[in-house]
Amino acid sequence: MTTRRLVPGPVSGRLPAPPSKSYTHRAVVAAHLSRRAATIERPLRSSDTLATVRAVRQLGSRVTVEPERWTVRPGTLTRARPPTIDCGESGTTLRFASALAALCPWTTRFEGQGRLPERPMRVLVRALRSLGARVGTPAPPRGLPMTVAGPIHGGEVRVDASESSQFVSALLLALPTVRPGSTLWMTRDPVSAPYIEATLEVLRAQGIRFTRRGPRFDLPGGQSFSGERFRVPGDASSAAYLWAAAAISGGSVTVSGVPRAWPQADLEILPLLERYGATVRRGARATSVHAGRRRPFRVSLTDCPDLYPLAGVLAAAAPGRSRLEGAPQVAAKESDRRQETIRLAEGMGARVTRSNQGLLIDGTATPRPLAVRDALDHRVVMSAAVGALAASGPSSISDARSVAKSFPEFWTMLAAIAGEDRVR
Repeated sequence: MTTRRLVPGPVSGRLPAPPSKSYTHRAVVAAHLSRRAATIERPLRSSDTLATVRAVRQLGSRVTVEPERWTVRPGTLTRARPPTIDCGESGTTLRFASALAALCPWTTRFEGQGRLPERPMRVLVRALRSLGARVGTPAPPRGLPMTVAGPIHGGEVRVDASESSQFVSALLLALPTVRPGSTLWMTRDPVSAPYIEATLEVLRAQGIRFTRRGPRFDLPGGQSFSGERFRVPGDASSAAYLWAAAAISGGSVTVSGVPRAWPQADLEILPLLERYGATVRRGARATSVHAGRRRPFRVSLTDCPDLYPLAGVLAAAAPGRSRLEGAPQVAAKESDRRQETIRLAEGMGARVTRSNQGLLIDGTATPRPLAVRDALDHRVVMSAAVGALAASGPSSISDARSVAKSFPEFWTMLAAIAGEDRVR
Protein backbone atom coordinates (compact mmCIF):
# COMPACT_ATOMS: atom_id res chain seq x y z
CA MET A 1 0.00 0.00 0.00
CA THR A 2 1.32 3.47 -0.94
CA THR A 3 0.63 6.42 1.37
CA ARG A 4 0.97 10.08 0.40
CA ARG A 5 1.63 12.88 2.85
CA LEU A 6 0.26 16.30 1.90
CA VAL A 7 1.12 19.66 3.41
CA PRO A 8 -1.65 22.28 3.07
CA GLY A 9 -1.31 25.59 1.24
CA PRO A 10 -2.18 27.33 -2.02
CA VAL A 11 -1.47 25.81 -5.42
CA SER A 12 -0.53 27.64 -8.59
CA GLY A 13 0.34 26.77 -12.17
CA ARG A 14 -0.70 25.97 -15.70
CA LEU A 15 -1.18 22.38 -16.87
CA PRO A 16 -2.55 20.50 -19.89
CA ALA A 17 -5.60 18.35 -19.20
CA PRO A 18 -5.03 14.60 -19.32
CA PRO A 19 -6.89 12.74 -22.09
CA SER A 20 -10.52 11.84 -21.42
CA LYS A 21 -11.22 8.40 -20.01
CA SER A 22 -14.83 8.44 -21.26
CA TYR A 23 -13.89 9.31 -24.84
CA THR A 24 -10.98 6.84 -24.87
CA HIS A 25 -13.40 4.00 -24.01
CA ARG A 26 -15.79 5.09 -26.76
CA ALA A 27 -13.03 5.54 -29.32
CA VAL A 28 -11.73 1.99 -28.72
CA VAL A 29 -15.23 0.54 -29.15
CA ALA A 30 -15.87 2.58 -32.31
CA ALA A 31 -12.55 1.45 -33.79
CA HIS A 32 -13.37 -2.20 -32.99
CA LEU A 33 -16.67 -1.80 -34.88
CA SER A 34 -15.09 -0.26 -37.97
CA ARG A 35 -14.05 -2.24 -41.03
CA ARG A 36 -10.52 -0.90 -41.31
CA ALA A 37 -7.57 0.02 -39.15
CA ALA A 38 -8.38 3.03 -36.99
CA THR A 39 -6.05 5.35 -35.11
CA ILE A 40 -6.81 6.89 -31.72
CA GLU A 41 -4.61 9.88 -30.97
CA ARG A 42 -3.67 10.91 -27.44
CA PRO A 43 -5.66 8.19 -25.66
CA LEU A 44 -5.69 7.89 -21.88
CA ARG A 45 -3.62 4.95 -20.72
CA SER A 46 -5.24 3.95 -17.41
CA SER A 47 -6.27 0.67 -15.83
CA ASP A 48 -9.89 1.20 -16.94
CA THR A 49 -9.15 2.06 -20.57
CA LEU A 50 -6.64 -0.78 -20.85
CA ALA A 51 -9.42 -3.11 -19.65
CA THR A 52 -11.43 -2.04 -22.71
CA VAL A 53 -8.40 -2.65 -24.92
CA ARG A 54 -8.13 -6.18 -23.49
CA ALA A 55 -11.83 -6.70 -24.14
CA VAL A 56 -11.74 -5.87 -27.85
CA ARG A 57 -8.59 -7.96 -28.24
CA GLN A 58 -10.46 -10.93 -26.78
CA LEU A 59 -13.24 -10.23 -29.30
CA GLY A 60 -10.89 -10.33 -32.29
CA SER A 61 -9.29 -6.91 -32.76
CA ARG A 62 -5.56 -6.37 -32.80
CA VAL A 63 -4.53 -3.30 -30.83
CA THR A 64 -1.13 -1.65 -30.93
CA VAL A 65 -0.57 0.52 -27.86
CA GLU A 66 1.96 3.32 -28.23
CA PRO A 67 2.48 6.33 -25.93
CA GLU A 68 0.61 8.89 -28.07
CA ARG A 69 -1.51 6.70 -30.31
CA TRP A 70 -3.30 3.39 -30.40
CA THR A 71 -4.09 1.53 -33.59
CA VAL A 72 -7.04 -0.87 -33.68
CA ARG A 73 -7.30 -3.41 -36.48
CA PRO A 74 -10.68 -5.19 -36.42
CA GLY A 75 -10.55 -8.91 -37.05
CA THR A 76 -12.38 -12.18 -36.65
CA LEU A 77 -11.94 -14.39 -33.64
CA THR A 78 -10.28 -17.66 -34.68
CA ARG A 79 -9.50 -19.34 -31.36
CA ALA A 80 -11.15 -22.63 -30.53
CA ARG A 81 -11.88 -21.77 -26.89
CA PRO A 82 -14.51 -19.15 -26.01
CA PRO A 83 -12.95 -15.86 -24.87
CA THR A 84 -12.90 -14.67 -21.27
CA ILE A 85 -12.85 -10.94 -20.60
CA ASP A 86 -11.53 -9.69 -17.27
CA CYS A 87 -13.00 -6.18 -16.90
CA GLY A 88 -10.95 -5.36 -13.83
CA GLU A 89 -12.96 -2.79 -11.90
CA SER A 90 -14.23 -0.95 -14.99
CA GLY A 91 -18.00 -0.64 -15.19
CA THR A 92 -17.73 1.03 -18.60
CA THR A 93 -15.76 -1.93 -19.96
CA LEU A 94 -18.30 -4.42 -18.64
CA ARG A 95 -21.33 -2.60 -20.06
CA PHE A 96 -19.78 -1.76 -23.45
CA ALA A 97 -18.07 -5.12 -23.97
CA SER A 98 -21.26 -7.02 -23.03
CA ALA A 99 -23.02 -5.39 -25.96
CA LEU A 100 -20.05 -6.08 -28.24
CA ALA A 101 -20.01 -9.73 -27.19
CA ALA A 102 -23.72 -9.97 -28.00
CA LEU A 103 -22.86 -9.23 -31.64
CA CYS A 104 -20.81 -12.43 -31.83
CA PRO A 105 -22.00 -16.01 -32.52
CA TRP A 106 -20.05 -17.54 -29.63
CA THR A 107 -20.12 -17.44 -25.86
CA THR A 108 -18.01 -14.86 -24.03
CA ARG A 109 -17.37 -15.06 -20.30
CA PHE A 110 -17.05 -11.89 -18.20
CA GLU A 111 -15.20 -11.54 -14.92
CA GLY A 112 -14.38 -8.57 -12.71
CA GLN A 113 -12.69 -7.38 -9.56
CA GLY A 114 -13.53 -5.24 -6.53
CA ARG A 115 -17.17 -4.10 -6.43
CA LEU A 116 -17.71 -4.69 -10.15
CA PRO A 117 -19.59 -8.01 -9.65
CA GLU A 118 -22.14 -6.10 -7.52
CA ARG A 119 -22.71 -3.15 -9.85
CA PRO A 120 -26.04 -2.93 -11.73
CA MET A 121 -26.37 -4.98 -14.93
CA ARG A 122 -29.96 -6.23 -14.78
CA VAL A 123 -31.36 -3.61 -17.18
CA LEU A 124 -28.74 -4.24 -19.86
CA VAL A 125 -29.06 -8.02 -19.49
CA ARG A 126 -32.81 -7.77 -20.02
CA ALA A 127 -32.32 -5.58 -23.10
CA LEU A 128 -29.78 -7.94 -24.69
CA ARG A 129 -32.05 -10.92 -24.07
CA SER A 130 -34.96 -9.12 -25.73
CA LEU A 131 -32.77 -8.75 -28.85
CA GLY A 132 -31.90 -12.46 -28.99
CA ALA A 133 -28.81 -12.80 -26.81
CA ARG A 134 -28.37 -15.66 -24.35
CA VAL A 135 -27.06 -14.24 -21.10
CA GLY A 136 -26.17 -16.32 -18.05
CA THR A 137 -25.74 -14.67 -14.66
CA PRO A 138 -25.29 -15.94 -11.09
CA ALA A 139 -27.88 -15.45 -8.40
CA PRO A 140 -28.39 -11.84 -7.24
CA PRO A 141 -26.91 -9.66 -5.95
CA ARG A 142 -23.78 -10.73 -7.84
CA GLY A 143 -23.75 -10.14 -11.57
CA LEU A 144 -20.44 -11.85 -12.37
CA PRO A 145 -19.18 -14.13 -13.70
CA MET A 146 -21.55 -13.69 -16.64
CA THR A 147 -21.76 -15.29 -20.08
CA VAL A 148 -23.07 -13.61 -23.23
CA ALA A 149 -23.78 -15.39 -26.52
CA GLY A 150 -25.15 -13.78 -29.68
CA PRO A 151 -25.70 -12.74 -32.29
CA ILE A 152 -28.41 -10.23 -31.47
CA HIS A 153 -30.78 -8.78 -34.04
CA GLY A 154 -32.18 -5.30 -34.39
CA GLY A 155 -35.60 -4.39 -33.09
CA GLU A 156 -37.38 -2.29 -30.51
CA VAL A 157 -35.83 -2.21 -27.06
CA ARG A 158 -36.79 -0.33 -23.92
CA VAL A 159 -34.17 0.68 -21.37
CA ASP A 160 -34.59 2.08 -17.88
CA ALA A 161 -31.76 4.63 -17.82
CA SER A 162 -32.33 5.73 -14.23
CA GLU A 163 -29.61 3.39 -12.88
CA SER A 164 -26.86 4.03 -15.41
CA SER A 165 -26.50 5.91 -18.70
CA GLN A 166 -23.99 3.26 -19.78
CA PHE A 167 -26.81 0.84 -20.61
CA VAL A 168 -28.05 3.28 -23.25
CA SER A 169 -24.55 4.09 -24.54
CA ALA A 170 -23.64 0.40 -24.89
CA LEU A 171 -26.69 -0.23 -27.08
CA LEU A 172 -26.28 2.98 -29.09
CA LEU A 173 -22.78 1.83 -30.02
CA ALA A 174 -23.68 -1.76 -30.93
CA LEU A 175 -27.14 -1.62 -32.53
CA PRO A 176 -26.34 0.39 -35.69
CA THR A 177 -24.19 -2.53 -36.89
CA VAL A 178 -26.98 -5.18 -36.85
CA ARG A 179 -30.06 -5.75 -39.00
CA PRO A 180 -32.84 -4.83 -39.13
CA GLY A 181 -32.82 -1.29 -37.79
CA SER A 182 -33.57 -0.62 -34.14
CA THR A 183 -35.58 1.73 -31.99
CA LEU A 184 -34.31 2.38 -28.48
CA TRP A 185 -36.61 3.93 -25.91
CA MET A 186 -35.46 5.36 -22.58
CA THR A 187 -38.38 4.54 -20.31
CA ARG A 188 -37.21 6.78 -17.43
CA ASP A 189 -35.15 9.95 -17.28
CA PRO A 190 -31.47 9.05 -17.49
CA VAL A 191 -28.86 9.67 -14.85
CA SER A 192 -25.51 10.96 -16.12
CA ALA A 193 -27.24 12.25 -19.26
CA PRO A 194 -24.17 14.12 -20.63
CA TYR A 195 -22.44 10.76 -21.09
CA ILE A 196 -25.17 9.76 -23.55
CA GLU A 197 -24.52 13.01 -25.40
CA ALA A 198 -20.83 12.08 -25.52
CA THR A 199 -21.73 8.75 -27.12
CA LEU A 200 -23.89 10.49 -29.71
CA GLU A 201 -21.01 12.82 -30.61
CA VAL A 202 -18.75 9.82 -31.20
CA LEU A 203 -21.43 8.26 -33.42
CA ARG A 204 -21.60 11.47 -35.47
CA ALA A 205 -17.82 11.63 -35.75
CA GLN A 206 -17.77 8.04 -37.03
CA GLY A 207 -20.49 8.57 -39.65
CA ILE A 208 -23.26 6.62 -37.88
CA ARG A 209 -26.77 7.78 -38.79
CA PHE A 210 -29.50 8.09 -36.17
CA THR A 211 -32.45 10.26 -35.29
CA ARG A 212 -33.56 11.29 -31.84
CA ARG A 213 -37.01 12.33 -30.72
CA GLY A 214 -36.95 12.94 -26.98
CA PRO A 215 -36.46 9.56 -25.28
CA ARG A 216 -36.57 7.67 -28.63
CA PHE A 217 -33.55 6.83 -30.81
CA ASP A 218 -34.03 5.38 -34.32
CA LEU A 219 -30.95 3.54 -35.53
CA PRO A 220 -30.83 2.28 -39.15
CA GLY A 221 -29.26 -1.17 -39.28
CA GLY A 222 -26.29 -2.58 -41.16
CA GLN A 223 -24.05 0.44 -40.64
CA SER A 224 -20.30 0.42 -40.14
CA PHE A 225 -18.19 2.84 -38.17
CA SER A 226 -15.98 4.83 -40.52
CA GLY A 227 -12.73 4.22 -38.67
CA GLU A 228 -11.81 7.89 -38.99
CA ARG A 229 -8.84 9.06 -36.95
CA PHE A 230 -10.07 10.16 -33.52
CA ARG A 231 -8.24 12.58 -31.24
CA VAL A 232 -9.27 12.20 -27.62
CA PRO A 233 -10.18 15.53 -26.03
CA GLY A 234 -8.83 16.70 -22.68
CA ASP A 235 -10.68 15.36 -19.65
CA ALA A 236 -12.94 17.64 -17.62
CA SER A 237 -13.20 14.95 -14.93
CA SER A 238 -9.46 15.07 -14.26
CA ALA A 239 -9.24 18.84 -14.68
CA ALA A 240 -11.96 19.21 -12.04
CA TYR A 241 -9.52 18.17 -9.29
CA LEU A 242 -6.94 20.71 -10.43
CA TRP A 243 -9.46 23.56 -10.64
CA ALA A 244 -10.96 22.57 -7.27
CA ALA A 245 -7.47 22.48 -5.75
CA ALA A 246 -7.09 26.17 -6.63
CA ALA A 247 -10.49 27.12 -5.25
CA ILE A 248 -10.12 25.33 -1.91
CA SER A 249 -6.48 26.26 -1.24
CA GLY A 250 -6.51 29.97 -2.05
CA GLY A 251 -4.57 29.48 -5.27
CA SER A 252 -4.87 29.86 -9.03
CA VAL A 253 -4.71 27.11 -11.68
CA THR A 254 -5.10 27.16 -15.45
CA VAL A 255 -5.90 23.96 -17.36
CA SER A 256 -5.70 23.84 -21.15
CA GLY A 257 -7.11 21.40 -23.69
CA VAL A 258 -10.68 20.80 -22.48
CA PRO A 259 -12.75 21.76 -25.55
CA ARG A 260 -16.34 22.81 -25.01
CA ALA A 261 -17.37 21.21 -28.31
CA TRP A 262 -17.31 17.72 -26.76
CA PRO A 263 -19.97 17.06 -24.09
CA GLN A 264 -18.46 16.33 -20.67
CA ALA A 265 -20.55 15.99 -17.52
CA ASP A 266 -17.88 17.21 -15.14
CA LEU A 267 -17.62 20.66 -16.71
CA GLU A 268 -20.35 21.31 -14.14
CA ILE A 269 -17.48 21.84 -11.69
CA LEU A 270 -16.94 25.32 -13.14
CA PRO A 271 -20.33 26.86 -12.25
CA LEU A 272 -20.10 25.05 -8.91
CA LEU A 273 -16.74 26.72 -8.20
CA GLU A 274 -18.22 30.11 -9.13
CA ARG A 275 -20.94 29.58 -6.54
CA TYR A 276 -18.15 28.53 -4.16
CA GLY A 277 -16.63 32.00 -4.49
CA ALA A 278 -13.94 31.38 -7.11
CA THR A 279 -13.43 33.42 -10.26
CA VAL A 280 -13.58 31.31 -13.42
CA ARG A 281 -12.18 32.61 -16.71
CA ARG A 282 -13.04 30.50 -19.74
CA GLY A 283 -10.88 30.99 -22.81
CA ALA A 284 -10.83 29.35 -26.22
CA ARG A 285 -7.91 27.09 -25.26
CA ALA A 286 -7.72 27.17 -21.47
CA THR A 287 -9.80 27.78 -18.35
CA SER A 288 -8.47 29.42 -15.20
CA VAL A 289 -9.80 29.24 -11.65
CA HIS A 290 -8.76 31.83 -9.08
CA ALA A 291 -9.74 31.32 -5.46
CA GLY A 292 -12.04 33.64 -3.57
CA ARG A 293 -13.68 33.51 -0.18
CA ARG A 294 -15.08 29.99 0.24
CA ARG A 295 -18.88 29.96 0.29
CA PRO A 296 -21.48 27.22 0.82
CA PHE A 297 -23.43 26.07 -2.22
CA ARG A 298 -26.25 23.90 -3.45
CA VAL A 299 -25.75 21.48 -6.33
CA SER A 300 -27.58 18.63 -8.03
CA LEU A 301 -25.13 15.90 -9.05
CA THR A 302 -27.42 13.50 -10.92
CA ASP A 303 -25.81 14.32 -14.27
CA CYS A 304 -22.26 14.50 -12.87
CA PRO A 305 -22.02 11.84 -10.13
CA ASP A 306 -18.23 11.58 -10.33
CA LEU A 307 -18.05 15.01 -8.70
CA TYR A 308 -19.84 13.82 -5.56
CA PRO A 309 -16.83 13.25 -3.24
CA LEU A 310 -15.10 16.36 -4.60
CA ALA A 311 -18.18 18.49 -3.92
CA GLY A 312 -18.24 17.02 -0.42
CA VAL A 313 -14.71 18.16 0.47
CA LEU A 314 -15.35 21.60 -1.03
CA ALA A 315 -18.45 21.90 1.15
CA ALA A 316 -16.58 20.72 4.24
CA ALA A 317 -14.13 23.64 3.85
CA ALA A 318 -16.83 26.31 3.39
CA PRO A 319 -18.37 27.84 6.54
CA GLY A 320 -22.14 27.46 6.37
CA ARG A 321 -24.50 24.82 5.03
CA SER A 322 -24.04 23.26 1.60
CA ARG A 323 -26.49 20.87 -0.05
CA LEU A 324 -25.49 17.92 -2.25
CA GLU A 325 -28.58 16.62 -4.03
CA GLY A 326 -29.49 13.88 -6.50
CA ALA A 327 -27.11 11.26 -7.91
CA PRO A 328 -28.67 8.08 -6.46
CA GLN A 329 -26.28 6.06 -8.61
CA VAL A 330 -23.25 7.04 -6.49
CA ALA A 331 -24.01 4.29 -3.97
CA ALA A 332 -23.17 1.66 -6.61
CA LYS A 333 -19.84 2.94 -7.90
CA GLU A 334 -16.38 1.61 -7.01
CA SER A 335 -17.46 2.39 -3.45
CA ASP A 336 -20.59 3.76 -1.85
CA ARG A 337 -19.53 7.27 -2.68
CA ARG A 338 -22.24 8.89 -0.62
CA GLN A 339 -20.97 7.12 2.50
CA GLU A 340 -17.36 7.85 1.57
CA THR A 341 -18.21 11.53 1.07
CA ILE A 342 -19.69 11.62 4.57
CA ARG A 343 -16.50 10.04 5.90
CA LEU A 344 -14.29 12.63 4.19
CA ALA A 345 -16.41 15.63 5.21
CA GLU A 346 -16.65 14.50 8.82
CA GLY A 347 -12.93 13.77 8.84
CA MET A 348 -12.35 17.41 7.90
CA GLY A 349 -14.49 18.53 10.83
CA ALA A 350 -17.77 19.22 9.04
CA ARG A 351 -21.15 18.14 10.35
CA VAL A 352 -23.11 16.00 7.87
CA THR A 353 -26.84 15.27 7.91
CA ARG A 354 -28.68 12.99 5.52
CA SER A 355 -31.88 14.35 3.99
CA ASN A 356 -34.42 12.98 1.51
CA GLN A 357 -32.65 14.95 -1.21
CA GLY A 358 -29.05 14.07 -0.31
CA LEU A 359 -26.50 15.47 2.13
CA LEU A 360 -26.48 18.65 4.20
CA ILE A 361 -22.89 19.60 5.02
CA ASP A 362 -22.13 22.28 7.61
CA GLY A 363 -18.58 23.21 6.77
CA THR A 364 -15.80 24.82 8.73
CA ALA A 365 -13.30 27.59 8.04
CA THR A 366 -10.52 25.51 9.65
CA PRO A 367 -10.72 21.96 8.28
CA ARG A 368 -8.90 19.26 10.22
CA PRO A 369 -6.07 17.22 8.65
CA LEU A 370 -7.20 13.98 7.05
CA ALA A 371 -5.94 10.50 7.85
CA VAL A 372 -7.54 8.41 5.10
CA ARG A 373 -7.07 4.64 5.23
CA ASP A 374 -8.27 1.91 2.87
CA ALA A 375 -9.95 4.31 0.44
CA LEU A 376 -9.60 2.19 -2.68
CA ASP A 377 -11.93 4.36 -4.80
CA HIS A 378 -9.84 6.57 -7.09
CA ARG A 379 -12.26 9.50 -6.92
CA VAL A 380 -12.40 9.37 -3.13
CA VAL A 381 -8.60 9.39 -2.93
CA MET A 382 -8.23 12.35 -5.31
CA SER A 383 -10.97 14.27 -3.51
CA ALA A 384 -9.24 13.65 -0.18
CA ALA A 385 -6.02 15.07 -1.63
CA VAL A 386 -7.86 18.22 -2.70
CA GLY A 387 -9.45 18.58 0.73
CA ALA A 388 -6.05 18.17 2.40
CA LEU A 389 -4.84 21.40 0.75
CA ALA A 390 -7.19 23.40 2.99
CA ALA A 391 -6.44 21.53 6.23
CA SER A 392 -4.87 22.99 9.35
CA GLY A 393 -1.94 20.57 9.19
CA PRO A 394 -0.42 17.74 7.14
CA SER A 395 -2.68 14.88 5.98
CA SER A 396 -1.97 11.29 4.97
CA ILE A 397 -3.86 9.36 2.29
CA SER A 398 -3.74 5.74 1.19
CA ASP A 399 -4.03 3.81 -1.10
CA ALA A 400 -2.49 6.45 -3.37
CA ARG A 401 -2.06 4.02 -6.30
CA SER A 402 -5.80 3.77 -6.91
CA VAL A 403 -5.64 6.94 -9.05
CA ALA A 404 -4.26 4.77 -11.89
CA LYS A 405 -7.85 3.79 -12.64
CA SER A 406 -8.63 7.14 -14.25
CA PHE A 407 -5.85 9.73 -13.69
CA PRO A 408 -2.43 8.02 -13.52
CA GLU A 409 -0.56 11.36 -13.50
CA PHE A 410 -2.61 12.82 -10.64
CA TRP A 411 0.14 12.92 -8.02
CA THR A 412 2.69 14.27 -10.51
CA MET A 413 0.36 17.05 -11.59
CA LEU A 414 -0.66 17.88 -8.03
CA ALA A 415 3.01 18.15 -7.05
CA ALA A 416 3.61 20.41 -10.04
CA ILE A 417 1.11 22.99 -8.76
CA ALA A 418 1.66 22.48 -5.01
CA GLY A 419 5.40 21.86 -4.92
CA GLU A 420 7.13 18.52 -4.61
CA ASP A 421 8.02 19.19 -0.98
CA ARG A 422 4.30 19.32 -0.13
CA VAL A 423 3.19 16.14 -1.96
CA ARG A 424 5.27 13.13 -0.92
